[in-house]
Amino acid sequence: MGRGRVELKRIENKINRQVTFAKRKNGLLQNAYELSILCDAEVALIVFSTRDKLDQFSPPPLFHHQASMMQMANFLATSQ
Repeated sequence: MGRGRVELKRIENKINRQVTFAKRKNGLLQNAYELSILCDAEVALIVFSTRDKLDQFSPPPLFHHQASMMQMANFLATSQ
């Protein structure tokens, strides 16, 4: 028998919230990596924590190109 669904609501306990964030972030990064490998796709993932820490995933060539960096900066500037 499978697990039940987790009710989506804010976790009030700060430590539990940080642990859950770290675990789920790692799973999300793993899924992004697997998607990029399996589908030969360029995947970029940006995650900001509540402490304004930036985590990102991208295949190596994506963020090393100047044009890609400019596109990402423009996207982030217009989305806020």
